[in-house]
Amino acid sequence: MQRRLTAILAADIVGYSGLMEADEAGTLQRLKVNRSAVFDPCVLAHDGRLVKLMGDGALIEFASVTAAVNCALALQQATANAEPERAEETRLRYRIGINLGDVIVEGDDIYGEGVNVAARLQTLAPPGGIALSATVRDHVAGKVTCVFEDLGQHTVKGIQRPVHVFVLHAPAAAEAPARAAGDSPPRMSVCVLPFANMSGDPEQEYFSDGITEDIITDLCKVSALSVVSRNTSFTFKGKHVDVAQVARQLKVSHVLEGSVRKAGNRVRITAQLIEGATDSHLWAERYDRDLNDIFALQDEISQAIVGALKLRLLPAEKKAIEHRATTNPEAYKLYLMARQYNATGNSRHREITVRFCKRAVEIDPGYARAWALLALCQSNMRLLVGGGIGETGWDAALRALALEPDLAEGHA
Repeated sequence: MQRRLTAILAADIVGYSGLMEADEAGTLQRLKVNRSAVFDPCVLAHDGRLVKLMGDGALIEFASVTAAVNCALALQQATANAEPERAEETRLRYRIGINLGDVIVEGDDIYGEGVNVAARLQTLAPPGGIALSATVRDHVAGKVTCVFEDLGQHTVKGIQRPVHVFVLHAPAAAEAPARAAGDSPPRMSVCVLPFANMSGDPEQEYFSDGITEDIITDLCKVSALSVVSRNTSFTFKGKHVDVAQVARQLKVSHVLEGSVRKAGNRVRITAQLIEGATDSHLWAERYDRDLNDIFALQDEISQAIVGALKLRLLPAEKKAIEHRATTNPEAYKLYLMARQYNATGNSRHREITVRFCKRAVEIDPGYARAWALLALCQSNMRLLVGGGIGETGWDAALRALALEPDLAEGHA
């Protein structure tokens, strides 16, 4: 049995099954063109050996770890530039995993744990990205001009011990082509990280999450600003994060983070806006207010962020930010609690959500967002219970849209 230490690169096309389902002949032809014009030349230029092709995937070995990484970078860059006429989501994109390991050699093929780890790393890479084992990262650190994002230990199928995974990012200057003279400047973008609950009571989590979501909603009303979705930003909830790393990972220019402390009828909110490229504070403020001032405070925070970014609010945008679905703090608190319970997806919690929403609209019959959430919960409960039992949510949805005709949740 022959063995050797080698650098293994595993590559696979992102969403290949879906592309084939949409256009089988066209996707196959595009893959052939990519392999002849991009893939094979990259492998040859970096002294790689194609071990085997596996449908839309490939296994390549290199005598040098640095050559494997440089090949992966060149391949991803060339593939990203290969189909400029297509929408980004329909282009061919690779996921790549690279490992350095001991392999068993049998003819032209290689086997063993070293190969298996590379294949598993490939599945952990982001679309168009490269995932490395810690061993590879240690060998190429200082030899390639890149940023290494530490994803920590991962337990992967077929491998007993956890694998320490890093994602490789090309430097920001290389990622964005230089702007031609006269081009419009890049759009401002921000990720609002979940505000930390500093109340010392886990049950107050609904309030800090609610403040975060409402700031995201307000900033989305600014046409000159691109805002990361709530679902993406909340993946960082409860984690100690490197803000500069978050900015690179999400490709945003700025990150907003903060904390909320609620005690009795008082609330303290701290917020800081950080520039991703320099990891420096652009704006920071602490607010100590009565809970009855929470709506004015949200307006103040959102407009302070817009001011710090030197963006100009259109009159309609300023009016939209200042508009509040309710001005009753008790109704707002009930709505936030209902929204938190609804997010869990627990069947018992849906009943609690309905009760909270009904109480909120009793206090403020003009609270459109509470009517819309009530409609969503009632319709979901009717579908899950089955047999046509329970309220449909139709009346609540119509009430929400009568109050706010443009309310997305009401239309949904």
